[in-house]
Amino acid sequence: MQFDRTKLGFGTGELAPYSADAWNSRGRLYAESTSPTRSEFQRDRDRIIHSTAFRRLKHKTQVFVAHEGDHYRTRLTHTIEVAQIARALARALKADEDLAEGVALVHDFGHTPFGHTGEDALDELLATHGGFDHNAQSLAIVTRLEARYAEFDGLNLTWETLEGLVKHNGPLTDKAGNSLDDKPVPEPIRHYNELHDLWLWSHASLEAQAAAIADDIAYNTHDIDDGLRSGLITVEMLEDLPLISGFIRDVRDRYPDIEEVRLVHEITRRQITAMVEDVIGTAQDNLAAIKPESSDDVRLAGRPIITFGAEMTGWEKEIKRFLYTHLYRHPDVMKVRESAAKMVEDLFHAYMADPTLIEESRWRDLLVDLPERKLARYVRDYIAGMTDTYAMSAHKRLFDHSPELG
Repeated sequence: MQFDRTKLGFGTGELAPYSADAWNSRGRLYAESTSPTRSEFQRDRDRIIHSTAFRRLKHKTQVFVAHEGDHYRTRLTHTIEVAQIARALARALKADEDLAEGVALVHDFGHTPFGHTGEDALDELLATHGGFDHNAQSLAIVTRLEARYAEFDGLNLTWETLEGLVKHNGPLTDKAGNSLDDKPVPEPIRHYNELHDLWLWSHASLEAQAAAIADDIAYNTHDIDDGLRSGLITVEMLEDLPLISGFIRDVRDRYPDIEEVRLVHEITRRQITAMVEDVIGTAQDNLAAIKPESSDDVRLAGRPIITFGAEMTGWEKEIKRFLYTHLYRHPDVMKVRESAAKMVEDLFHAYMADPTLIEESRWRDLLVDLPERKLARYVRDYIAGMTDTYAMSAHKRLFDHSPELG
């Protein structure tokens, strides 16, 4: 059956010339026939949502370990919130919403059990074997570790989605290939880039930039919400933050008798709105100044186009400092982090000493008689793929005593 794309109800909206072209992607590592009913970016988004890695996010820590409460964010709920904000930004800027959503949905695939705690533990354990980076692990998952398709490993996502994933924090190298960080480009990214050049030296598409800043907006607001819900931070503590204090005054002036649970939500929604509107206005100014006529003009602009304005940048840094001091480094959170790190360390050393302890035969059978460096990489991939709940149950199976989390 033949389809008339112009009558399908999508892909016909007016997009700006600098948006990524949904029907003319730079392609996939393994060539595939196109779909008559879905753009390449829609197909990417759908593959991401149907992946095993996406489902695992529901049991991976954002700030609070899942069993500490049903209403705290997990990596999955955080990811959905990021995707919603990314789509809103892309729509306002006449960019491709499906690409922005896809990059947002895949951006946290590489996170370990117990969030940044697990990442830090694995990075230290793998110090002599290339370290650990969750963005690089995300790429490994979608290009190698997902086992779903008959003809290739991974999800075989488009160049544009993979580019947005690896450049979540901006370019990784200069034009000559030299790392822009004090550490070399992580090995999984370097190896894939040799097969499918992702322009590590340029900025990402406008859609990927929207996903990246949506991540900042989401956790800057929702980590405050979860912190208030936990009682580790209070509304009174927020009154010293320049941006938030104004929202508190506004809500209390309008609703003097408001209960705290509603007050918190009103603060959160105002914060998201203010940040989103600031980003849209700033991006419009940047687009007017740069005048990009293609997605490559965005990549080659020499600076990100989607950013906070100067004043919001200062306020956002204050929020980050506040969260780091009062939430992420709170003694109660640190106690859980120490216990979680111990679990990851114990599992790593146990599997390195005896790979037959790994329960899943697909993994266990690969690890027989491997040299240490290669074994460490497999153990890295296996542990990084665990959910919080799986890591805890695995630890209980292997050890007489497991640390209490929370």
